Amino acid sequence: IFMDLNSASTIVLQVLTQATSQDTSVLKPAEEQLKQWETQPGFYSVLLNIFTNHTLNVNVRWLAVLYFKNGIDRYWRRVAPHALLEEEKSTLRAGLITNFNEPVNQIATQISVLIAKVARLDCPRQWPELIPTLLESVKVQDDLRQHRALLTFYHVTKTLASKRLAADRKLFYDLASGIYSFACSLWNHHTDTFLQQIFMGDEAAAATNSLERTLLSLKVLRKLTVHGFVEPHRNVEVMGFLHAVFERLKQFLDCSRRIGTENVCRDRLEKTIILFTKVLLDFLDQHPFSFTSLIQRSLEFAVSYVFTEAGEGVAFERFIVQCMNLIKMIVKNYAYKPSKHVEDSSPETLEAHKIKTSFFTYPTLTEICRRLVTHYFLLTEEELTMWEEDPEGFTVEETGGDSWKYSLRPCTEVLFIDIFHEYNQTLTPVLLEMVHNLQGPTNVEDTNALLIKDAVYNAVGLAAYELFDSVDFDLWFKNQLLAELQVSHNRYKPIRRRVIWLIGQWISVKFKSDLRPMLYEAIRNLLQDQDLVVRIETATTLKLTVDDFEFRTDQFLPYLEFMFTLLFQLLQEVTECDTKMHVLHVLSCVIERVNIQIRPYVGCLVQYLPLLWKQSEEHNMLRCAILTTLIHLIQGLGADSKNLYPFLLPIIQLSTDVSQPPHVYLLEDGLELWLVTLENSPCVTPELLRIFQNMSALLELSSENLRTCFKIINAYIFLSSAEFLQVYSGDLCRSFCELLKDITTEGQVQVLKVVENVLKVNPTLGPQMFQPLLPSVFRGIIDGERYPVVMSTYLGVIGRVLLQNASFFSMLLSQMACECGQEMDQLLGNMIEMWVDRMDNITQPERRKLSALALLSLLPSDNSVIQDKFCGIINVSVEGLHDVMTEDAETRTYKDCMLMSHFEEHKVTEDEEPPTEQDKRKKMLALKDPVHTVSLQQFVYEKLKAQQELLGEQAFQALMETVDTEIVTQLQEFLQGF
Repeated sequence: IFMDLNSASTIVLQVLTQATSQDTSVLKPAEEQLKQWETQPGFYSVLLNIFTNHTLNVNVRWLAVLYFKNGIDRYWRRVAPHALLEEEKSTLRAGLITNFNEPVNQIATQISVLIAKVARLDCPRQWPELIPTLLESVKVQDDLRQHRALLTFYHVTKTLASKRLAADRKLFYDLASGIYSFACSLWNHHTDTFLQQIFMGDEAAAATNSLERTLLSLKVLRKLTVHGFVEPHRNVEVMGFLHAVFERLKQFLDCSRRIGTENVCRDRLEKTIILFTKVLLDFLDQHPFSFTSLIQRSLEFAVSYVFTEAGEGVAFERFIVQCMNLIKMIVKNYAYKPSKHVEDSSPETLEAHKIKTSFFTYPTLTEICRRLVTHYFLLTEEELTMWEEDPEGFTVEETGGDSWKYSLRPCTEVLFIDIFHEYNQTLTPVLLEMVHNLQGPTNVEDTNALLIKDAVYNAVGLAAYELFDSVDFDLWFKNQLLAELQVSHNRYKPIRRRVIWLIGQWISVKFKSDLRPMLYEAIRNLLQDQDLVVRIETATTLKLTVDDFEFRTDQFLPYLEFMFTLLFQLLQEVTECDTKMHVLHVLSCVIERVNIQIRPYVGCLVQYLPLLWKQSEEHNMLRCAILTTLIHLIQGLGADSKNLYPFLLPIIQLSTDVSQPPHVYLLEDGLELWLVTLENSPCVTPELLRIFQNMSALLELSSENLRTCFKIINAYIFLSSAEFLQVYSGDLCRSFCELLKDITTEGQVQVLKVVENVLKVNPTLGPQMFQPLLPSVFRGIIDGERYPVVMSTYLGVIGRVLLQNASFFSMLLSQMACECGQEMDQLLGNMIEMWVDRMDNITQPERRKLSALALLSLLPSDNSVIQDKFCGIINVSVEGLHDVMTEDAETRTYKDCMLMSHFEEHKVTEDEEPPTEQDKRKKMLALKDPVHTVSLQQFVYEKLKAQQELLGEQAFQALMETVDTEIVTQLQEFLQGF
């Protein structure tokens, strides 16, 4: 179809034009047609023909480039399905680098990227001419061609540098050493040209063009320098370039001082300055030891621009951040830290450490520390305005994650923490002196003094762990900080906010438990502060206090009602999604820690949450926070949570329905909420049963949430086995059969534990409901399943059937005998033999006792096979007796420690979670379980007596003689008194 290039171009051009249409009835069929052509030979040659024709519509050419680019990802590799033919690829490669004359910037960038994509797969073996062609093309005098070639040169270098396999790295090293000199001279040439033009006052367009080329050639050099050499410090040109970076940076910073902020070059100039710093940061990151000779110069440079007058008028925010990151990375670099035993350190490490030590003298460190606190920590005019105009925006200003790499405030704070940690002996007295100068309240009219105090308190909070031994925080809290919190003047709010934040930082470091009530009092007052920022910060400190290891519920209870009401008011008052989430987390934390004590106070929250859920339809993360709050709320409410079902169950239904888009965000928390709802439910309701319809699809997903799904199924079994299994046992059995085909051994155990629970709760109907699963379990035992945990579970399942539903066991045995073509007795004999042999696989005492009971239940019997295995059955019984019997020291008699005669209400201590409704249900179930109701000692005695009566004394004695005499002695000891 694409053999004749010209006629094919006309057809494809027409369809591409339709594909740029706004009308979907035209657009859709065109997209379908293009999709069909994707795999046709010749299609990409036609696309190349179209996007290199500058007379055509820009949108059509843009689309042609995108289709070509996507085609490289899908069909360029030789092994790809519908891969392009080698001849066509050869023609395309040649066509891509014939003309670097694309007039439209965006299309030129896309062409450069797609050439780089091909280079990643084909360079240098199938495309040896690419690099030489690029090197020639960046020398041409034609501005446009030169720029486009340089742009492509950059994208190719960037892509090749990103390859990580050893052979690819070797190729890149070869490329880098071959073209490094050329790249340096190219960069120097464009840099000199730009500086000359800007200082001579040439027309702006020429300077802009040169600056663009400077930037591109510097980008190429950055990739070559950082990724192109194994030991870059041994290469004179590389180190020459890195030292030149400092000279050039100085020139460019002087240049930025001259040209003013309105100049057209301003933006590009700042980008270039930042790129210089990135070269240094990347090089330090990848080659710390090669960087050693640059440490002194980097520190001198960065410190002078950030902490002395040298930076005034030239240092812009992004540049300051980069310089601080450079200082931070040198200070914190592990490669530069000697071992505790200095002789174990490498000479390179010692050399670097020596340079650092000689630079960071006492005067330098104190100056950096003072400048950070009294200059960079001060709240700016912009921040204070934001506080007034957008208080919620002010409180959620990004300070987490990697924000220190890009934003000034987090960057200064992280630098302060790292320098303080590294040089805390030098800097602790400096900071303490700053604190000492701020005793007592500050004049509310003196804005600067207030800002300084805020900054110093910030430093004390950030350095809390380092100051542990140097600050008596409890004394300071009582004598100074509490008083600061009581100054209610509006202008004092930065200090109130900072002090309550500061206490939050120290809570987990050093804060006497007895002082908690005083703190709760202060928090209660501040949650009523006139300023929203102060109230939000107070809520955060409350969370840190409640979440702390030393939190005591009894100290907090007197304040609980008031606190909860105030937090709830704050939740209603804030409007931003992030702030609502934050306050919800605080509420959740309080509910979690006080547990059932929360019950009297949650009415207001319970009424408000449905409204908040409705409002947050577009905000999935806020909905996750609501789910988390509900989880803690249900745990606190226990059985009373049933009153929430009209609101709660539709939420669980939506969150766990995999056909609904929100499940992507809500599923994990939704499943957790479903589980706690069941665990705390006093009884099943039709609505609660109906939600289980979501489960089949969840089991099909078989994702990391499978474990929670099994817990949910178990919870239904314990809650209402009869109604639940009547409706869902068929679906569940089908899902389990599917799962068992393709699941890990741990997964198999989880599935079979559910089946075991069904048999435990419903021994009569359970085996019939899950009959399709049982043959594979039986086969597993006969075949001697090799995983002990799986074997133990198999024996648990079959043990339940044998002990509690003997007639069904006979039916199963008969079915298995037919399938295997064996006698029933023979099969039974094999099973008993394997059971006795694998008894050691069973580790849980309950299952060991169950095995003994189950095998004993085969007695009395005159069946020759069972008599043949009698010895094994007695062995298992005596093992079971050893497991469960405890000797009463006074009466010297034995009793079965697993017996439970009545329901004991356990007294819950403050540190323990109160029992859930499910815990109570499990207790009641245990009271009906033979493992906990039948005395193994009694059972053994009765079964042996019955066997004796059946066979007569002589035959019985003959049977007993098949048992090891040592085992018989132990048995007699256990049965004394019977």
